[in-house]
Amino acid sequence: MANPMEQFEIKTIIPLKIGEVDVSFTNSALFMVLAVIVATLVFGLCLRKRTLVPNVAQSVPEVIYEFVHSLLKENVGVEGLKFFPFIFTMFLFVAFGNLLGLFPYAFTFTSHLTAVGSLSLVALLFNVIIGIKKKKIGWLRTFLPKGIPMALAPLIIPIEMISFLSKPFSLTVRLVANMTVGHIMLKIIAGFVAALGILGFVPVLFNSCIVCFEIFIALLQAFIYTVLSCIYLGDALHEH
Repeated sequence: MANPMEQFEIKTIIPLKIGEVDVSFTNSALFMVLAVIVATLVFGLCLRKRTLVPNVAQSVPEVIYEFVHSLLKENVGVEGLKFFPFIFTMFLFVAFGNLLGLFPYAFTFTSHLTAVGSLSLVALLFNVIIGIKKKKIGWLRTFLPKGIPMALAPLIIPIEMISFLSKPFSLTVRLVANMTVGHIMLKIIAGFVAALGILGFVPVLFNSCIVCFEIFIALLQAFIYTVLSCIYLGDALHEH
């Protein structure tokens, strides 16, 4: 049986170095690019013939658009709608990254801490910039909410800073853990197909069920990632 962890190995496709820094184009980078291309093609094809009464193809991107729009409005408010392009792009990137990884011989970049962690740090930095732009120096109140006595500042500020800096960690670990565990299960069960010979149809059927479940998990995790990003954006825009 093949090692189920091999599917997460980063492999260099185009070796490239800038000085001592390795910036090679890898299978992870390839599937990030593919996620963007596939998402663009899907939306482009579905919306190429737009009608007043949407057909099935046109309904798909419209439903996704309305879904993310409502998420942002509910969790951030009307003020947050101007940041819709960022949140919408993040949702599509994570969702298509999760779904592409379910294809045979594909690579799931959302199962890697570095890839997802980088995206989460970008989201955190985005929230910091938005918060400072809106609240100016008052943004520092994030670490000392109103009503807290100054005598407690030495205790509260470190706690609030740890809580703030843990946001990208919570976003990353939840997504990475779910994607990793699901793919390991698929690989292990698939390994029994050849080993069981004529009875191999049993793990095939079981694997088919897991694939359907993983599709649900892939979309659910993109939803959770987006919701948490919206909540963190709301924290940056509004007072505690």
